[in-house]
Amino acid sequence: MYEPADNEQKNENTNPEQQSSGGYSGDTDRVNGEYHYKNGYTQKIYSDAHYVPENENTVPPRYYTPPEKPAKAPKEKKPHGKWVKALCLCLVCALLGGVCGAGIMAGSMNSRIAAVEEKLEEQAKETLSIGSQTSSTPAPVSTTTAAKPIAAIYDQACNEVVGITTEVTYTNFFGQTSSSAVSGSGFIVSPDGYILTNYHVIEYAYKGNYAITVMLHDGTRYEASIVGVEDCNDIAVLKIDASGLDPVTFGDSDKLSVGDDVYAVGNPLGELEFSMTTGHVSALDRLITTEDGSEAINMFQIDAAVNSGNSGGPVYNANGEVVGIVTAKYSDTGVEGLGFAIPINDAAKIANDLITKGYVTGKAYMGVSIDERYNSMYSQYYNMPIGAFVKSVESGSCAESAGIQAGDIITRLGDVEITGYSDLKQAIKQYSAGDSAELELYRAGESRTLTVTFDEAVPDSANP
Repeated sequence: MYEPADNEQKNENTNPEQQSSGGYSGDTDRVNGEYHYKNGYTQKIYSDAHYVPENENTVPPRYYTPPEKPAKAPKEKKPHGKWVKALCLCLVCALLGGVCGAGIMAGSMNSRIAAVEEKLEEQAKETLSIGSQTSSTPAPVSTTTAAKPIAAIYDQACNEVVGITTEVTYTNFFGQTSSSAVSGSGFIVSPDGYILTNYHVIEYAYKGNYAITVMLHDGTRYEASIVGVEDCNDIAVLKIDASGLDPVTFGDSDKLSVGDDVYAVGNPLGELEFSMTTGHVSALDRLITTEDGSEAINMFQIDAAVNSGNSGGPVYNANGEVVGIVTAKYSDTGVEGLGFAIPINDAAKIANDLITKGYVTGKAYMGVSIDERYNSMYSQYYNMPIGAFVKSVESGSCAESAGIQAGDIITRLGDVEITGYSDLKQAIKQYSAGDSAELELYRAGESRTLTVTFDEAVPDSANP
Protein backbone atom coordinates (compact mmCIF):
# COMPACT_ATOMS: atom_id res chain seq x y z
CA MET A 1 0.00 0.00 0.00
CA TYR A 2 1.30 3.45 -0.89
CA GLU A 3 2.19 5.64 2.10
CA PRO A 4 3.11 9.30 1.46
CA ALA A 5 6.34 10.41 3.03
CA ASP A 6 6.37 12.88 5.89
CA ASN A 7 7.78 15.62 3.64
CA GLU A 8 5.42 14.85 0.74
CA GLN A 9 2.74 17.45 0.04
CA LYS A 10 -0.72 16.00 0.59
CA ASN A 11 -3.66 16.81 -1.68
CA GLU A 12 -5.30 19.90 -0.30
CA ASN A 13 -8.48 19.44 -2.32
CA THR A 14 -10.51 17.17 -0.08
CA ASN A 15 -13.99 18.17 -1.29
CA PRO A 16 -15.65 15.18 -2.99
CA GLU A 17 -17.63 17.50 -5.25
CA GLN A 18 -14.44 18.97 -6.70
CA GLN A 19 -13.05 15.57 -7.76
CA SER A 20 -13.42 14.05 -11.18
CA SER A 21 -16.46 11.93 -11.86
CA GLY A 22 -16.42 8.15 -11.96
CA GLY A 23 -17.20 7.32 -8.37
CA TYR A 24 -13.68 7.87 -7.00
CA SER A 25 -13.55 10.48 -4.28
CA GLY A 26 -9.77 10.88 -3.86
CA ASP A 27 -10.12 11.53 -0.11
CA THR A 28 -7.78 9.89 2.34
CA ASP A 29 -8.33 8.72 5.87
CA ARG A 30 -5.47 8.02 8.28
CA VAL A 31 -6.05 4.68 10.01
CA ASN A 32 -3.45 3.17 12.34
CA GLY A 33 -0.76 5.44 10.96
CA GLU A 34 -1.49 4.55 7.30
CA TYR A 35 -3.26 6.50 4.57
CA HIS A 36 -6.23 4.73 2.99
CA TYR A 37 -7.92 6.15 -0.08
CA LYS A 38 -11.73 6.38 0.19
CA ASN A 39 -13.82 4.52 -2.37
CA GLY A 40 -16.92 6.35 -3.64
CA TYR A 41 -18.63 3.21 -4.88
CA THR A 42 -21.52 1.82 -2.88
CA GLN A 43 -20.72 -1.83 -3.67
CA LYS A 44 -18.92 -3.48 -0.73
CA ILE A 45 -15.83 -5.62 -1.15
CA TYR A 46 -15.69 -8.94 0.64
CA SER A 47 -12.80 -11.21 1.45
CA ASP A 48 -14.34 -14.12 -0.42
CA ALA A 49 -15.15 -13.22 -4.02
CA HIS A 50 -17.66 -16.03 -4.29
CA TYR A 51 -19.77 -14.84 -1.40
CA VAL A 52 -22.57 -12.27 -1.74
CA PRO A 53 -24.82 -11.45 1.23
CA GLU A 54 -28.42 -12.45 0.88
CA ASN A 55 -29.68 -8.87 1.08
CA GLU A 56 -27.53 -7.85 -1.93
CA ASN A 57 -28.15 -10.87 -4.15
CA THR A 58 -30.21 -10.02 -7.24
CA VAL A 59 -30.10 -13.50 -8.78
CA PRO A 60 -32.84 -15.88 -7.71
CA PRO A 61 -31.39 -18.65 -5.53
CA ARG A 62 -31.04 -22.06 -7.09
CA TYR A 63 -32.21 -24.56 -4.53
CA TYR A 64 -32.86 -28.20 -5.32
CA THR A 65 -36.45 -29.15 -4.62
CA PRO A 66 -37.33 -32.84 -5.03
CA PRO A 67 -40.42 -33.46 -7.17
CA GLU A 68 -43.62 -34.28 -5.33
CA LYS A 69 -44.68 -37.90 -5.58
CA PRO A 70 -48.33 -38.53 -6.50
CA ALA A 71 -50.47 -40.03 -3.77
CA LYS A 72 -50.95 -43.78 -4.09
CA ALA A 73 -54.44 -45.14 -4.55
CA PRO A 74 -55.59 -47.48 -1.75
CA LYS A 75 -55.48 -51.14 -2.72
CA GLU A 76 -58.69 -53.11 -2.80
CA LYS A 77 -58.86 -55.74 -0.08
CA LYS A 78 -59.37 -59.25 -1.26
CA PRO A 79 -61.28 -61.82 0.74
CA HIS A 80 -59.14 -64.55 2.40
CA GLY A 81 -60.26 -68.04 2.96
CA LYS A 82 -60.00 -70.01 6.20
CA TRP A 83 -57.25 -72.16 4.73
CA VAL A 84 -54.95 -69.16 4.48
CA LYS A 85 -55.30 -68.46 8.22
CA ALA A 86 -54.51 -72.06 9.06
CA LEU A 87 -51.39 -71.99 6.90
CA CYS A 88 -50.08 -68.85 8.63
CA LEU A 89 -50.61 -70.42 12.06
CA CYS A 90 -48.54 -73.46 11.04
CA LEU A 91 -45.68 -71.28 9.79
CA VAL A 92 -45.57 -69.35 13.04
CA CYS A 93 -45.34 -72.54 15.08
CA ALA A 94 -42.53 -73.88 12.89
CA LEU A 95 -40.53 -70.67 13.31
CA LEU A 96 -40.92 -70.70 17.08
CA GLY A 97 -39.69 -74.28 17.22
CA GLY A 98 -36.60 -73.47 15.13
CA VAL A 99 -35.67 -70.55 17.34
CA CYS A 100 -35.90 -72.64 20.51
CA GLY A 101 -33.77 -75.39 18.99
CA ALA A 102 -31.13 -72.93 17.88
CA GLY A 103 -30.97 -71.44 21.37
CA ILE A 104 -30.39 -74.85 22.93
CA MET A 105 -27.62 -75.67 20.42
CA ALA A 106 -25.97 -72.26 20.91
CA GLY A 107 -25.90 -72.71 24.69
CA SER A 108 -24.27 -76.11 24.33
CA MET A 109 -21.69 -74.75 21.87
CA ASN A 110 -20.84 -71.78 24.12
CA SER A 111 -20.16 -74.09 27.06
CA ARG A 112 -17.83 -76.22 24.95
CA ILE A 113 -15.93 -73.16 23.66
CA ALA A 114 -15.52 -71.80 27.20
CA ALA A 115 -14.04 -75.12 28.33
CA VAL A 116 -11.54 -75.17 25.48
CA GLU A 117 -10.46 -71.56 26.15
CA GLU A 118 -9.96 -72.31 29.85
CA LYS A 119 -7.76 -75.28 29.02
CA LEU A 120 -5.64 -73.22 26.58
CA GLU A 121 -5.11 -70.52 29.21
CA GLU A 122 -3.84 -73.11 31.71
CA GLN A 123 -1.39 -74.51 29.14
CA ALA A 124 -0.11 -71.01 28.30
CA LYS A 125 0.51 -70.26 32.00
CA GLU A 126 2.49 -73.49 32.39
CA THR A 127 4.62 -72.66 29.32
CA LEU A 128 5.46 -69.16 30.61
CA SER A 129 6.39 -70.55 34.02
CA ILE A 130 8.77 -73.09 32.50
CA GLY A 131 10.32 -70.47 30.21
CA SER A 132 11.01 -68.05 33.06
CA GLN A 133 12.80 -70.79 35.01
CA THR A 134 15.04 -72.01 32.14
CA SER A 135 15.81 -68.81 30.19
CA SER A 136 19.13 -67.07 31.05
CA THR A 137 19.49 -64.70 28.04
CA PRO A 138 19.40 -61.06 29.20
CA ALA A 139 17.36 -58.45 27.35
CA PRO A 140 19.29 -56.46 24.75
CA VAL A 141 20.84 -53.27 26.10
CA SER A 142 21.11 -50.18 23.88
CA THR A 143 24.68 -48.98 23.39
CA THR A 144 23.74 -45.67 21.74
CA THR A 145 25.25 -42.67 23.52
CA ALA A 146 22.63 -40.15 24.58
CA ALA A 147 22.88 -36.81 22.84
CA LYS A 148 24.03 -33.89 24.98
CA PRO A 149 21.94 -30.76 25.41
CA ILE A 150 23.08 -28.08 22.97
CA ALA A 151 23.82 -25.67 25.82
CA ALA A 152 26.13 -28.27 27.40
CA ILE A 153 28.00 -28.69 24.11
CA TYR A 154 28.48 -24.93 23.88
CA ASP A 155 29.77 -24.67 27.47
CA GLN A 156 32.20 -27.49 26.71
CA ALA A 157 33.30 -25.88 23.44
CA CYS A 158 34.09 -22.56 25.11
CA ASN A 159 36.87 -24.30 27.06
CA GLU A 160 38.19 -26.11 23.97
CA VAL A 161 38.00 -23.53 21.15
CA VAL A 162 40.55 -20.72 20.69
CA GLY A 163 40.82 -17.60 18.59
CA ILE A 164 43.90 -17.18 16.39
CA THR A 165 45.17 -13.80 15.22
CA THR A 166 48.15 -12.82 13.07
CA GLU A 167 49.25 -9.20 12.71
CA VAL A 168 50.43 -8.87 9.10
CA THR A 169 52.63 -5.91 8.11
CA TYR A 170 52.80 -4.80 4.48
CA THR A 171 53.63 -1.80 2.27
CA ASN A 172 50.68 -0.16 0.53
CA PHE A 173 50.45 1.50 -2.90
CA PHE A 174 51.90 4.79 -1.60
CA GLY A 175 54.91 3.10 0.02
CA GLN A 176 53.52 3.44 3.52
CA THR A 177 53.80 0.60 6.02
CA SER A 178 50.45 -0.73 7.19
CA SER A 179 49.24 -3.69 9.21
CA SER A 180 46.09 -5.77 9.35
CA ALA A 181 44.87 -8.69 11.42
CA VAL A 182 44.19 -12.12 9.99
CA SER A 183 41.79 -13.94 12.30
CA GLY A 184 40.59 -17.50 12.51
CA SER A 185 39.76 -20.29 14.92
CA GLY A 186 41.32 -23.45 16.29
CA PHE A 187 40.84 -26.00 19.05
CA ILE A 188 42.95 -27.62 21.77
CA VAL A 189 44.02 -31.23 21.19
CA SER A 190 46.23 -31.81 24.26
CA PRO A 191 46.38 -30.46 27.83
CA ASP A 192 49.92 -29.12 27.26
CA GLY A 193 48.92 -26.68 24.53
CA TYR A 194 48.87 -28.30 21.07
CA ILE A 195 46.28 -26.62 18.85
CA LEU A 196 44.81 -27.80 15.54
CA THR A 197 43.69 -25.33 12.86
CA ASN A 198 43.69 -24.70 9.09
CA TYR A 199 46.91 -23.92 7.27
CA HIS A 200 45.36 -20.95 5.49
CA VAL A 201 44.59 -19.35 8.89
CA ILE A 202 48.33 -19.02 9.66
CA GLU A 203 49.67 -19.04 6.08
CA TYR A 204 50.83 -15.41 6.16
CA ALA A 205 52.55 -15.93 9.50
CA TYR A 206 54.21 -19.11 8.22
CA LYS A 207 55.53 -17.47 5.04
CA GLY A 208 56.32 -14.04 6.51
CA ASN A 209 57.52 -15.13 9.95
CA TYR A 210 54.86 -13.06 11.74
CA ALA A 211 53.80 -13.52 15.35
CA ILE A 212 50.70 -15.60 16.08
CA THR A 213 48.44 -14.87 19.07
CA VAL A 214 46.08 -17.46 20.56
CA MET A 215 43.20 -16.29 22.78
CA LEU A 216 41.29 -18.53 25.20
CA HIS A 217 37.70 -18.04 26.27
CA ASP A 218 38.71 -16.35 29.53
CA GLY A 219 40.66 -13.72 27.61
CA THR A 220 44.13 -15.15 28.29
CA ARG A 221 46.47 -14.64 25.34
CA TYR A 222 49.52 -16.67 24.37
CA GLU A 223 52.11 -16.33 21.64
CA ALA A 224 52.09 -19.53 19.57
CA SER A 225 54.78 -21.32 17.60
CA ILE A 226 54.17 -23.34 14.42
CA VAL A 227 54.85 -27.06 14.95
CA GLY A 228 54.17 -28.13 11.38
CA VAL A 229 51.95 -27.53 8.36
CA GLU A 230 50.43 -29.63 5.59
CA ASP A 231 49.40 -27.11 2.96
CA CYS A 232 47.91 -29.53 0.43
CA ASN A 233 45.46 -30.78 3.10
CA ASP A 234 45.04 -27.34 4.76
CA ILE A 235 46.13 -28.53 8.22
CA ALA A 236 48.45 -26.80 10.72
CA VAL A 237 49.47 -27.51 14.32
CA LEU A 238 50.41 -24.74 16.79
CA LYS A 239 51.88 -24.90 20.30
CA ILE A 240 51.41 -22.53 23.23
CA ASP A 241 53.26 -22.61 26.54
CA ALA A 242 50.40 -23.67 28.80
CA SER A 243 49.24 -26.65 30.86
CA GLY A 244 46.02 -28.03 32.30
CA LEU A 245 44.00 -27.12 29.21
CA ASP A 246 40.77 -28.86 28.18
CA PRO A 247 41.32 -30.86 24.96
CA VAL A 248 38.52 -31.90 22.63
CA THR A 249 37.31 -35.48 22.30
CA PHE A 250 37.61 -36.87 18.79
CA GLY A 251 34.60 -38.61 17.25
CA ASP A 252 34.57 -41.01 14.30
CA SER A 253 33.94 -39.03 11.11
CA ASP A 254 33.61 -42.28 9.13
CA LYS A 255 30.30 -42.88 10.94
CA LEU A 256 28.76 -39.58 9.84
CA SER A 257 25.50 -39.81 7.91
CA VAL A 258 23.58 -37.23 5.94
CA GLY A 259 21.08 -35.62 8.31
CA ASP A 260 23.19 -35.89 11.49
CA ASP A 261 23.05 -32.84 13.77
CA VAL A 262 26.28 -30.82 13.85
CA TYR A 263 27.43 -27.66 15.65
CA ALA A 264 30.18 -25.30 14.49
CA VAL A 265 31.94 -23.07 17.04
CA GLY A 266 34.40 -20.31 16.13
CA ASN A 267 35.03 -16.61 15.67
CA PRO A 268 33.05 -15.41 12.64
CA LEU A 269 34.34 -12.16 11.13
CA GLY A 270 37.21 -12.32 13.61
CA GLU A 271 35.28 -10.29 16.16
CA LEU A 272 32.23 -12.34 17.21
CA GLU A 273 34.18 -14.69 19.43
CA PHE A 274 32.87 -18.12 20.41
CA SER A 275 29.74 -18.13 18.27
CA MET A 276 27.85 -21.41 17.77
CA THR A 277 25.86 -22.24 14.66
CA THR A 278 23.75 -25.36 14.24
CA GLY A 279 22.85 -27.47 11.24
CA HIS A 280 23.07 -30.90 9.67
CA VAL A 281 25.40 -32.94 7.52
CA SER A 282 24.26 -32.15 3.98
CA ALA A 283 26.56 -34.47 1.99
CA LEU A 284 29.68 -36.60 2.34
CA ASP A 285 32.88 -37.00 0.29
CA ARG A 286 32.96 -33.65 -1.51
CA LEU A 287 36.21 -32.78 -3.33
CA ILE A 288 36.59 -29.07 -2.57
CA THR A 289 39.26 -26.65 -3.81
CA THR A 290 39.68 -23.82 -1.31
CA GLU A 291 41.56 -21.40 -3.57
CA ASP A 292 42.74 -21.08 -7.16
CA GLY A 293 45.58 -23.47 -7.93
CA SER A 294 45.28 -25.51 -4.71
CA GLU A 295 44.55 -29.21 -4.64
CA ALA A 296 41.10 -30.66 -4.04
CA ILE A 297 40.50 -31.86 -0.47
CA ASN A 298 37.97 -34.45 0.63
CA MET A 299 35.39 -32.77 2.91
CA PHE A 300 31.84 -33.23 4.15
CA GLN A 301 29.18 -30.59 3.58
CA ILE A 302 27.15 -28.88 6.34
CA ASP A 303 24.37 -26.30 6.35
CA ALA A 304 25.44 -24.64 9.62
CA ALA A 305 26.32 -20.99 9.01
CA VAL A 306 30.02 -20.53 8.17
CA ASN A 307 31.72 -17.15 7.77
CA SER A 308 35.21 -15.70 7.55
CA GLY A 309 36.91 -16.36 10.87
CA ASN A 310 35.19 -19.74 11.39
CA SER A 311 38.03 -21.46 9.53
CA GLY A 312 39.97 -23.86 11.74
CA GLY A 313 37.19 -24.21 14.29
CA PRO A 314 35.67 -27.56 15.28
CA VAL A 315 32.48 -29.24 14.10
CA TYR A 316 30.82 -31.12 16.96
CA ASN A 317 28.35 -33.98 16.71
CA ALA A 318 25.34 -34.41 19.00
CA ASN A 319 27.51 -36.19 21.59
CA GLY A 320 29.93 -33.27 21.93
CA GLU A 321 32.70 -34.99 19.94
CA VAL A 322 34.70 -33.20 17.25
CA VAL A 323 34.08 -34.79 13.84
CA GLY A 324 35.54 -32.15 11.52
CA ILE A 325 37.40 -28.86 10.99
CA VAL A 326 35.49 -25.96 9.43
CA THR A 327 37.46 -25.05 6.34
CA ALA A 328 35.46 -23.46 3.54
CA LYS A 329 32.14 -22.02 2.46
CA TYR A 330 30.58 -21.29 -0.90
CA SER A 331 30.48 -17.50 -0.84
CA ASP A 332 28.75 -16.63 -4.12
CA THR A 333 26.03 -14.00 -3.84
CA GLY A 334 22.64 -15.43 -2.98
CA VAL A 335 23.98 -18.81 -1.85
CA GLU A 336 23.43 -19.89 1.76
CA GLY A 337 24.03 -23.01 3.83
CA LEU A 338 26.99 -24.43 1.89
CA GLY A 339 29.83 -24.99 4.37
CA PHE A 340 32.54 -27.64 4.24
CA ALA A 341 34.68 -29.37 6.86
CA ILE A 342 37.68 -31.71 6.79
CA PRO A 343 36.83 -35.09 8.41
CA ILE A 344 38.58 -35.39 11.78
CA ASN A 345 39.83 -38.91 10.99
CA ASP A 346 41.95 -37.44 8.19
CA ALA A 347 43.02 -34.38 10.18
CA ALA A 348 43.95 -36.31 13.34
CA LYS A 349 46.39 -38.56 11.49
CA ILE A 350 48.04 -35.57 9.83
CA ALA A 351 48.25 -33.70 13.15
CA ASN A 352 49.82 -36.68 14.88
CA ASP A 353 52.51 -36.92 12.17
CA LEU A 354 53.21 -33.18 12.39
CA ILE A 355 53.60 -33.37 16.17
CA THR A 356 55.75 -36.51 16.25
CA LYS A 357 57.70 -36.25 12.96
CA GLY A 358 57.33 -32.66 11.80
CA TYR A 359 55.85 -33.78 8.47
CA VAL A 360 53.19 -36.16 7.17
CA THR A 361 54.60 -39.64 6.78
CA GLY A 362 53.72 -42.23 4.13
CA LYS A 363 52.95 -39.80 1.32
CA ALA A 364 53.80 -41.08 -2.16
CA TYR A 365 56.53 -39.31 -4.13
CA MET A 366 57.54 -39.96 -7.76
CA GLY A 367 60.53 -37.67 -8.35
CA VAL A 368 59.66 -35.94 -11.63
CA SER A 369 59.47 -32.25 -12.56
CA ILE A 370 56.51 -31.38 -14.79
CA ASP A 371 56.46 -28.57 -17.36
CA GLU A 372 53.13 -26.86 -16.63
CA ARG A 373 53.25 -24.87 -19.90
CA TYR A 374 52.40 -27.98 -21.91
CA ASN A 375 48.68 -27.96 -22.68
CA SER A 376 46.19 -28.94 -25.40
CA MET A 377 47.45 -26.17 -27.72
CA TYR A 378 50.98 -27.59 -27.69
CA SER A 379 49.72 -31.16 -28.11
CA GLN A 380 47.74 -30.20 -31.21
CA TYR A 381 50.56 -28.15 -32.71
CA TYR A 382 53.15 -30.92 -32.29
CA ASN A 383 50.61 -33.72 -32.90
CA MET A 384 51.30 -35.34 -29.53
CA PRO A 385 48.87 -36.61 -26.87
CA ILE A 386 47.67 -34.44 -24.03
CA GLY A 387 49.24 -35.29 -20.67
CA ALA A 388 51.89 -34.30 -18.10
CA PHE A 389 55.14 -33.35 -19.88
CA VAL A 390 58.21 -34.53 -17.90
CA LYS A 391 60.76 -31.73 -17.78
CA SER A 392 63.34 -33.59 -15.64
CA VAL A 393 63.77 -36.73 -13.52
CA GLU A 394 65.37 -36.69 -10.07
CA SER A 395 68.48 -38.82 -9.81
CA GLY A 396 67.97 -41.93 -7.68
CA SER A 397 64.19 -41.54 -7.55
CA CYS A 398 61.59 -44.20 -8.21
CA ALA A 399 60.81 -42.48 -11.53
CA GLU A 400 64.37 -43.04 -12.70
CA SER A 401 64.24 -46.66 -11.50
CA ALA A 402 61.00 -47.19 -13.45
CA GLY A 403 62.60 -45.86 -16.66
CA ILE A 404 60.86 -42.49 -16.96
CA GLN A 405 62.88 -39.95 -18.97
CA ALA A 406 62.79 -36.22 -19.63
CA GLY A 407 60.53 -35.48 -22.60
CA ASP A 408 58.07 -38.27 -21.80
CA ILE A 409 54.35 -37.42 -21.67
CA ILE A 410 52.54 -39.26 -18.87
CA THR A 411 48.99 -40.05 -20.08
CA ARG A 412 47.70 -42.43 -17.39
CA LEU A 413 48.51 -43.43 -13.81
CA GLY A 414 46.65 -46.50 -12.61
CA ASP A 415 43.03 -46.00 -13.68
CA VAL A 416 43.28 -42.20 -13.86
CA GLU A 417 43.67 -40.40 -17.18
CA ILE A 418 46.30 -37.65 -16.92
CA THR A 419 45.78 -34.39 -18.83
CA GLY A 420 48.30 -32.21 -17.00
CA TYR A 421 50.24 -31.40 -13.82
CA SER A 422 47.17 -31.12 -11.57
CA ASP A 423 45.80 -34.50 -12.63
CA LEU A 424 49.13 -36.20 -11.98
CA LYS A 425 49.54 -34.58 -8.55
CA GLN A 426 46.00 -35.52 -7.55
CA ALA A 427 46.44 -39.11 -8.80
CA ILE A 428 49.65 -39.57 -6.79
CA LYS A 429 47.77 -38.56 -3.62
CA GLN A 430 45.70 -41.73 -3.93
CA TYR A 431 48.82 -43.83 -3.22
CA SER A 432 51.10 -44.29 -0.23
CA ALA A 433 54.85 -44.73 -0.09
CA GLY A 434 55.73 -48.28 -1.18
CA ASP A 435 52.66 -48.72 -3.39
CA SER A 436 53.14 -49.75 -7.03
CA ALA A 437 51.11 -48.60 -10.02
CA GLU A 438 51.12 -48.99 -13.78
CA LEU A 439 51.99 -45.85 -15.70
CA GLU A 440 51.37 -45.15 -19.40
CA LEU A 441 53.48 -42.60 -21.26
CA TYR A 442 54.19 -41.39 -24.80
CA ARG A 443 57.78 -41.34 -26.07
CA ALA A 444 59.16 -40.92 -29.59
CA GLY A 445 55.88 -41.57 -31.36
CA GLU A 446 54.79 -44.65 -29.38
CA SER A 447 53.03 -45.51 -26.11
CA ARG A 448 54.75 -47.45 -23.34
CA THR A 449 53.63 -49.00 -20.07
CA LEU A 450 55.90 -48.91 -17.00
CA THR A 451 55.53 -49.89 -13.34
CA VAL A 452 56.54 -47.40 -10.67
CA THR A 453 56.93 -48.04 -6.92
CA PHE A 454 56.55 -44.77 -5.05
CA ASP A 455 59.09 -43.25 -2.69
CA GLU A 456 58.11 -41.42 0.52
CA ALA A 457 57.68 -37.66 0.27
CA VAL A 458 59.73 -35.52 2.66
CA PRO A 459 59.28 -31.79 3.41
CA ASP A 460 61.83 -30.75 0.76
CA SER A 461 59.94 -32.63 -1.99
CA ALA A 462 58.35 -29.86 -4.02
CA ASN A 463 57.45 -31.92 -7.10
CA PRO A 464 55.33 -35.07 -7.64
